[in-house]
Amino acid sequence: MNAIQLKGIVFSGSGEGSSFIELPWVKTQIAEKLGFTPYNGTLNMRLNENSLTLKRHFLKRAKPIQISPDEGYCRGKCFPAVFMGKLECAIVVPEVKDYPDDVIEIIASVNLREKFKFKDGDIAKVKILLR
Repeated sequence: MNAIQLKGIVFSGSGEGSSFIELPWVKTQIAEKLGFTPYNGTLNMRLNENSLTLKRHFLKRAKPIQISPDEGYCRGKCFPAVFMGKLECAIVVPEVKDYPDDVIEIIASVNLREKFKFKDGDIAKVKILLR
């Protein structure tokens, strides 16, 4: 398997993703390692049960792109992806204690919520690419 498709429900987060993405060292590493400058925010997606099982299996064997933090910040893993079959993006998995297993955060060069006219409760799909 070279990729997995995950499906979930869009929901509003706490805003912590955007404050993290706005940090200069985060933007620089994402641009260097993933090839795009991220929009200042993430799209939150709560995975359905089937997608959660796929994610768990996939992340055990996939090689992540590491975002190395400045002092006082947590590490993060990124995985290149394609959003809704149309747009290059990445999922971000923060290495934070008690981070919900069924949630993924998606970053892209544009505001995904606006571009795809998503509201909370809408269903979204993202294909994560195996490296």
